[in-house]
Amino acid sequence: MSDLSHAQVCSISDHKNLISHRKGQILYYEGTKPLGIFCINSGVVKVYKTASNGKEQIVHLGKEGDFLGYAALLGEENYTNSAMIVEDAKICFIPKEAFLNTLLGNTQFFKRVTKELSHELGVMEEKLTDATQKSIRERLAFVLIHLASSYGIEGGDSQKIDLILTREEIAGIVGTATESVIRLLSEFKKDGLIEFEGKKIIIKDKRGLARLSDFYA
Repeated sequence: MSDLSHAQVCSISDHKNLISHRKGQILYYEGTKPLGIFCINSGVVKVYKTASNGKEQIVHLGKEGDFLGYAALLGEENYTNSAMIVEDAKICFIPKEAFLNTLLGNTQFFKRVTKELSHELGVMEEKLTDATQKSIRERLAFVLIHLASSYGIEGGDSQKIDLILTREEIAGIVGTATESVIRLLSEFKKDGLIEFEGKKIIIKDKRGLARLSDFYA
């Protein structure tokens, strides 16, 4: 919201609510009507879809500074996914009217929101391509690199992913069975690519994971 005027920032601030959420709480449910948008002040939120068999497919992990729920709000549709707190979080809720009035009253802000929507569409297309063309091993290696980039703590030659995800949640990000993730993580550890510190994963060989994921950026 850096493009907003002082008056517009004050208007948003006057209407928003900052609420603390505990791990495991639901922010919103798939199929319900959006009444505003959410902005993550701190913590981590997983955005996911639930398949007919009950399994979760994690669309993405939202972190500090991310907005959630605005696509459904702008499209005047119900949520197409659900959101759950993964790590204790503080979330700002901005009511629909306050957000839309600000959006329509500031051209630069409108352009930035549109750009973000376009970016998300591109990310979804890339994920769809990866799901059909990359192996589970390649996708898991890429997910670990991405998690290290977003939540990693440097420690010499190693990089700890400072976020606790269950094996089921990692499988939900990769788009595979939990058993496959457990087996592959064990293989990655045996190959010296990763190691474990309690429930957290430490990246030992980022270049090796990059080669394995076919990712050279």
